[in-house]
Amino acid sequence: MPRLTTESWGSGNTTWLGSSHGIENARTATMDVSTFTLATHYPNGYFPSGLPVNATVEGAITPWTGATGQNLGFVLFDTPVVTVIGVIPDNVPAAILRHGIIITSKLPLTLTVGTGTTAGFTFATGS
Repeated sequence: MPRLTTESWGSGNTTWLGSSHGIENARTATMDVSTFTLATHYPNGYFPSGLPVNATVEGAITPWTGATGQNLGFVLFDTPVVTVIGVIPDNVPAAILRHGIIITSKLPLTLTVGTGTTAGFTFATGS
């Protein structure tokens, strides 16, 4: 018999947002969970707010590597990955920020820009 569990989710740590610009235009996209690494991208069972992603294909969001042809986006709010205890789904929906001001020192992972497209973002290094 399955155990009853309770989870609470909020927006997460959004201190990486330099302004509210772009938030209202975030689009829901599909995270291809199979392309992410548990220990790196969702060690706590969720994709953290501010996670840089490759938002080139809305139906298959993958990790950002900065490679040519990629389009940068950021997971806007904490997004749970494990929906059933012990079961990791293939895909999960997430709100993806496509433009705005980003405080890079507050991101959950170090951002490496590379040769991918970062159009629409302004990067700030302060707090």
